[in-house]
Amino acid sequence: MEEKYSTNVLVIGSGAAGMMAARAAADEGAEVIIADKSLVGRGGATILAQMTVAVALGEAEEDNPDIHFTDTMEGSRGLADPEIVRTIVDRAPEVILEVEGYGVNWARTKDGKRSQVVSPGHSRQRCVYVDILNTGGATSQGLRKSIWKDPKIQRLKNVMITKLVKSEEHIVGAVGFSMEDMTPVSISASQVILATGGLTEAYERNSASTNMTGDGFMLASEAGAELYDMEMVQFFPIAHLHPPLVGIDPIMWDPFRYKLGGRLLNGNLEEFMDKYAGEQAGKYTATRDMTSYAIFKEVEAGRGTPHGGAYLDFRMVPREKLMEGFGPVIDILKSQGVDLTEDLVEVAPMAHFMLGGVKVDSEMKTKVPGLLACGELILGMHGANRLSGNAITEALVTGRIAGETAAAAGKAGEYETLVHTVMKNEWERLQAFLHPRNVEADEASMLKIRRKIQKTMWIGAGPLRTEQELQTALKSIRSLREECKEIALAKANSFGLSAVEKLEAYNMTFIGEAIILGALERRESRGAHVRLDYTKQQEDAVHSWFTLDENQKWNYGQRVN
Repeated sequence: MEEKYSTNVLVIGSGAAGMMAARAAADEGAEVIIADKSLVGRGGATILAQMTVAVALGEAEEDNPDIHFTDTMEGSRGLADPEIVRTIVDRAPEVILEVEGYGVNWARTKDGKRSQVVSPGHSRQRCVYVDILNTGGATSQGLRKSIWKDPKIQRLKNVMITKLVKSEEHIVGAVGFSMEDMTPVSISASQVILATGGLTEAYERNSASTNMTGDGFMLASEAGAELYDMEMVQFFPIAHLHPPLVGIDPIMWDPFRYKLGGRLLNGNLEEFMDKYAGEQAGKYTATRDMTSYAIFKEVEAGRGTPHGGAYLDFRMVPREKLMEGFGPVIDILKSQGVDLTEDLVEVAPMAHFMLGGVKVDSEMKTKVPGLLACGELILGMHGANRLSGNAITEALVTGRIAGETAAAAGKAGEYETLVHTVMKNEWERLQAFLHPRNVEADEASMLKIRRKIQKTMWIGAGPLRTEQELQTALKSIRSLREECKEIALAKANSFGLSAVEKLEAYNMTFIGEAIILGALERRESRGAHVRLDYTKQQEDAVHSWFTLDENQKWNYGQRVN
C-alpha cells in the first residue's frame, strides 16, 4: 500500500539543521513534513556533539560578529564563502537565544552570565556549552520538544528518500520508501530542504552515527545541484585510540583538553606541538588541521605510540581539578581501568566533519528552483578547516534561514499526480536494484561491502594523501560499486534495514569517488587536505566543483575562489 503525503515544505533529515528548518517554516505559517531514515531527532551528528557552540554574545569579554567573522575566515585557509560566513555569524546570537527558549540551558557563571570559553582558532571567549558533555544532546532535546506537538509539523520516521521529483526544472516533491513496512512513499511539496548531514561514515575510523552516508549529496547532485570541495573532509585530531572504552564518545577528550590543559606527547613522551604550531606547554591553541598533521608526522617519523597515535596526558592536573573538570566521566573511565592521575591514553585523528558540500546562496537556495540545503551538507562556512564550535552554530542558523526561505515561497501548484507517477517508476527501479534476478540472496555481504568501502577510503583518501594511493583507491571504489550492485537481498515485508544498507553503500561509492577525484585534482596541501607529494599551499585558493550527469558520471574541475 502506497503512502501519499502533500505539504508546503518537506524537510529531509532531522538533526539540528533539519529540526530548526521545520521549526522556522512552521513559525512562518507553512505546513511542514520532516522525514528521516532514522527516528526524528535521534540520528545524525548533533545528538553526538559534546562540546561547544561559537557565538559572539560578548558576555565573557568584548566580542562581536565582526570578530567572529574574521576568525572564521582566517581559519578557513582561504576557502570559506564570505557571504555565508557573514550571514551565519550575524544571526548566531539571535538563534542561540532562541534555542535557549526551547530548554537548551547554556552553562552560566556565578554572576548569571552565559559561560563562554576559548576554542582553538577563536580569538575570544566565545563558545557556549551545556554541562557536562551534553551540548548536542541538550540541543537535540530542546528542538525535539519545540516541534513535537506543533500541528503544522508532521513527522515521518524510518522513511528513506531515494529521489527528488522535478516538474521541468522545479523540485515538487520526493519519493522513497518506509523501512517499517517496505511500502513506497510519495511526498508532494512546493519546497524541499535537504538537511541530511555529512558523509564521514564512508571512512573506517570515524565519529559519525552510522546513517551519515552522504545521501543528501547524492540527492542534490542527481537533482542538478552543484557540489564543491568534496575532498575537504575534516579529521578530528585527538579521537580516542587506546585502551578500548565502552560508552564513551571517541572525540570527548577535546573539551577536557582545552579546559584543563592536557598535554600531547609522542611515543617518546615528548611534547611536540611547539614544532608544528608554536603551541606552548599546557595551552591548546593549534587548529584541528594543524594538530592532525602534527600527530601523523610524528608517527611517520617513528615517534608514534604503540597503536599509531599520540599520548594525551592529564597527570600534571591536580586530582581535585580533574574531578571538577571531568565530573561523572572520571568515574566511568576509572571503572574501565583508566586513572587519569596515573595513566596516559592514546589518541589519533578520525574522520569527523564534511567541510565541502552543496553550493547554496545566503538564503540557502541551491541552483535548482525549489531545492534548499542547510547544515553540514552545505558549502561555505568552513572552507578548508572548521573552527571548533562553528558546527552547531552553522546547523542552527542555516536551518532557520532555510525554513524561512522555503515558507516565504508560498504554496505552489499541486503535483501529486506527477509525484505518484515518479514514485511508481522509482519503486520498480528499487526492486530491480535490491533484488537482481538470477542472483542468490546474500545479505551478509552488505556489512562486508561497507567495511571494504571504509577501508579503501581510509587508506587511499584519508588524512595523508598521495597520487599513487588516490589512484589505487579510485580503481577500488569503482570496482566496489559494481560489486555492490550485484548483491541480492531477500525480499522483506517489514524492517528493510538491508535495503537501506545497500542503498547507503552504493551512495558511499559515488561520494567516495568524488572525494578521491577532488583530492587528485587539488595538487597542494591546504587545511584538512594534505598531499604528501604536494606539501605547499598554492597562492590562489581554488574550489573544486562536481556535477552528476544523466549516466551518473561525475563532471568536475576547479574554479578560482
